[in-house]
Amino acid sequence: MSADRAVPFETTLLVRDTCLCLHAQRAARALARRFDEALRPVGLSNGQFSLLMSLNRPEPAKLGGVAALLAMDRTTLTAALKPLQRRGLLTVQPDPRDGRGRLLTLTEEGVQLLATAVPIWRDTHAAVDAELGDVDPQALRHALQVLAG
Repeated sequence: MSADRAVPFETTLLVRDTCLCLHAQRAARALARRFDEALRPVGLSNGQFSLLMSLNRPEPAKLGGVAALLAMDRTTLTAALKPLQRRGLLTVQPDPRDGRGRLLTLTEEGVQLLATAVPIWRDTHAAVDAELGDVDPQALRHALQVLAG
């Protein structure tokens, strides 16, 4: 390879050291692995936990609203719902006000699984917050929310 690169190696190092997207992706993967491992004993991934938690509400959730909350497209969300629905953790019903829409509801089994998973999530979350040291966890969450829009 030529020493006269179109993009100097110093630029690679700059991106490695300063790219917010790269650092956010790496942190997200590490956090996902950590929460996946913690939630494995109850048979959930971190994504499934978040999805079920998004349905923990007094009224059925609209598919589009859940997709927006989780920053997922509707097709990806629909695929993620299927294994949870097969496990009997949630139901998907047509919206009586709009037959094209879908309403999502936790089953009693889904509620009970969340009740078992929440203490695991709390403990794992507290450990992550403690590892942040001098970083204010609430300020970090706020900054991430700003970036997410």
